[in-house]
Amino acid sequence: MKKQTGIWLDHEKAIIITLDRGRYKLNTIESDIVTKERTDGETKKYGRFGDQSLSQEKHKERRIKEQTSNFLKSLLNEIKEVDELVLFGPANMKKELEKHIFNDKTSASKLKTVLSADSMTENQMVAWV
Repeated sequence: MKKQTGIWLDHEKAIIITLDRGRYKLNTIESDIVTKERTDGETKKYGRFGDQSLSQEKHKERRIKEQTSNFLKSLLNEIKEVDELVLFGPANMKKELEKHIFNDKTSASKLKTVLSADSMTENQMVAWV
């Protein structure tokens, strides 16, 4: 019997539903992606030092990109031993994971579909998978 897996994901977490021999297993992986960060005393998007202005946007973008990449790599490690995979969820994160899966030659053939889905309860996720 094939080991089928579905992953519901957004920027905050991924819920991995694995079906194997008529039983299911849920595994939740929290992401470490910090998209909204504000430091104490911050009032503008830039800092002013004399005649120079300093923007933290590039630093924040780089950090978010690195955190997203680490989150998706951890998900790839979780799906190495599955036979069939579906991705679903409300955010664009599923498309990012799809790109990572197609870059990984061993996982590319396992992906069956990628669909948009609203927020769901765990029972709805299991029934859908």
